[in-house]
Amino acid sequence: MRLPRSRPVLAAGAAAVVAIAGLVAWRTLGAAKPETDPLVVQVKEGDFKVTVTTTGELRAVKSVQVQGPPNLPQAQIYQPIKIATLVPEGTVVKAGDMVAELDRGAAAGKLNEVQLNVQKAEAQYTQAQLDSTLNLSKAREELRTLEFALEEKRIAKEQAQYEAPSVRRQAEIDLQKADRALAQAKRDYATKTQQAIAKMREVGADLDRHKNTLKIIQDVVGAFTIKAPAPGMVIYAKEWNGRKKVVGSQVSPWEPTVATLPDLTQMESITYVNEIDVRKLAVGQEVKLSLDSDPSKVLTGKVTAVANVGEQRPNTDAKVFEVKVQVMQSDTTLRPGMTTSNAVQTAVVKKARFIPLEAVQADSGRTFVFRRRGGSVVRQEIETGLMNDNEVIVARGLEPRDEVLLAAPADAATLQTVTLPGRPKQSAPAKPSDSAQKAPVPVVPPTAAPTPAPAAAPVAKATAASTSR
Repeated sequence: MRLPRSRPVLAAGAAAVVAIAGLVAWRTLGAAKPETDPLVVQVKEGDFKVTVTTTGELRAVKSVQVQGPPNLPQAQIYQPIKIATLVPEGTVVKAGDMVAELDRGAAAGKLNEVQLNVQKAEAQYTQAQLDSTLNLSKAREELRTLEFALEEKRIAKEQAQYEAPSVRRQAEIDLQKADRALAQAKRDYATKTQQAIAKMREVGADLDRHKNTLKIIQDVVGAFTIKAPAPGMVIYAKEWNGRKKVVGSQVSPWEPTVATLPDLTQMESITYVNEIDVRKLAVGQEVKLSLDSDPSKVLTGKVTAVANVGEQRPNTDAKVFEVKVQVMQSDTTLRPGMTTSNAVQTAVVKKARFIPLEAVQADSGRTFVFRRRGGSVVRQEIETGLMNDNEVIVARGLEPRDEVLLAAPADAATLQTVTLPGRPKQSAPAKPSDSAQKAPVPVVPPTAAPTPAPAAAPVAKATAASTSR
């Protein structure tokens, strides 16, 4: 009866042996296939590409501007004018179609004022005409009177030739006075005529000036209905704050553009690059563009212009540089204002060895990785080169298909350190907690190209993550 009781015990012992054997086999198989470990990667070899990715906005290379009245200052209108109505953006218009309507209230007061000035100038002109006519008429009447007086004095002189010498002398004097009075009157008449002409020119010029101002204002008010100068699709211009013009926006003599009619066959992406990445860009570099509205569509382009002077965009503190990327293909679905993702290829290194940035550690001015060969792990010093957003070139220290850890192991402080040939050995390896506090070594590329500093953040982040583990 005791033998049947021992069977369950034997069965339990056999199950335990099988479980232990399975655990050992699982660990052995796991160690034999390190490539399945998500924290271990192999050194890659191939073409290493460095790209700068930015966000841009499409606009037409060529466009026709739709502007408000161009002669507002001549019409004595210096204040901005509000937009009363606008056609919807994207409307396809023909030449002469209405695009916008400006508020006429701003010009109504000036129009009334100039009309009153014209009426006043016309009244002054009429008054000057009447005054000149009356004054010259009186002067002509005086001339006739003096002519008659001269004729009378001449007759008196002729009659006094038989009189006493004193009478004859008096008659001669009277004739001379009459002759001189007539000559003076003729000179005064000529002067009054010139005065009348000058006065009429003055009031006439003033009247013409007011009439011209009135015509300019009338033309300006007529241009408050803004029409398309050519056929095209209406795209509204942006204001100083980056927002597009809407009903209620203002048009000033110094910023008269309301909208544009773009040529959709030639498009470019306008983007802004920070001062760290702008050093990598140059005219002629290839660009891959994708649309936020259709990520599956990839277009090709090239850099056509890189600004030499930085600027500060609205709502940002950093200085950026404007970069223009021309779209090489003509696509009817492209529209101004669409957001694009631009990947600018700035460098390509053939047959390069590279690893993820997370695998790189920094300590005491040197760069290391945790290399695994078989079942052992060593702390391998490396020399880095160019880097992109995710990976970095290994110039020395690793061979193709070497395996490196993405995070520091728990016993990192006790691991053997392998330095590069010609470099002095470190006295003691740093602890993972110390490496997380130190800045990584700046990456020095094999060429003279400048190396960006942003790699420090991923390295420190990866080291800190390993420490937390």
